[in-house]
Amino acid sequence: MNVRRLIPTTALAGAVALGLVSLSACAGTSDAADGDKGGKLDVVASFYPMQYLAERIGGGHVAVETLTKPGVEPHDLELKPRQIGALGEADVILYLKGVQPAVDEAIAQAGVENTVDAATLTKLEAHGTGAGHDHGHGEEGHDHADEHAGEEGHDHGSEAGADPHVWLDPVKYAEVAKGVGSAFEKADPDHAADYRKNTDALVKKLGDLDTEFETGLKNTATRTFITTHSAFGYLAERYHLDQEGISGLDPESEPSPARMKELQEIAARDKVSTVFFETLASDRTAKTLAGDTGLRTDVLDPLEGITDKSRGSDYIEVMRSNLTALKKALGAK
Repeated sequence: MNVRRLIPTTALAGAVALGLVSLSACAGTSDAADGDKGGKLDVVASFYPMQYLAERIGGGHVAVETLTKPGVEPHDLELKPRQIGALGEADVILYLKGVQPAVDEAIAQAGVENTVDAATLTKLEAHGTGAGHDHGHGEEGHDHADEHAGEEGHDHGSEAGADPHVWLDPVKYAEVAKGVGSAFEKADPDHAADYRKNTDALVKKLGDLDTEFETGLKNTATRTFITTHSAFGYLAERYHLDQEGISGLDPESEPSPARMKELQEIAARDKVSTVFFETLASDRTAKTLAGDTGLRTDVLDPLEGITDKSRGSDYIEVMRSNLTALKKALGAK
């Protein structure tokens, strides 16, 4: 995580104190659920991938509020005192530790019993700038990670160096979904059967998506893709691809001239056709590299938020658009 993006600790502590000063430690589930939310479970989600799970699993029994509004880059989020106050009143808080430092600290102080960290519901791994299958995790992939770790701020997960982008792997996302379903059952046992049914339906849908990716990316002309933001390490590993990130896990960090030269060599060697950029961050470095190498550019969406620029209206639709883009770029047969 790039240090310039962090909120000064003293300012954040003051905001947290301001937001929580008039709140009790945590309203009991039944009291809060029967309050001004029309008897619904009051869920606060940190950003879109958590919001999507809460809405699909909770269905009509939950009222979901997300801390990160559409179009806001989640890593850059600064919480308002009102949002911090809402945290303390929630029945369930759903977040992914390591993505948003401001959120992590506020949640730690909110004291809500049913606080779910998605990073604890599946296994997190370290992914460097080059990440993917055995080829990416072997000597070459680790060299990239070590070489660029200092300059690109890879300390971005719940543990040092861990990659938090688990939602971009449908299998890992399904594991998180099961944990969220269990948390909802515990927080609102009266509707446990519905939460279980909704969780099962979502897990099946994610399983179908996994099959689509596995089948669609099985035979390709190249296994390497280049992207501005190294968010796709889990996806690359799942489907035996090699991700080469221009920047590290921080979407706005600047690559070194040496890294840009290295990527030009990788593009030529591995017959790369496309440099991917994303919707919520600058495409400048992607277009620079593409211009220098004669490659195309296209969007590979890390799904940190849905906007009117997104290629789909929800997680499943955008992931299918990502699959289409990858098949085209990799020369799927």
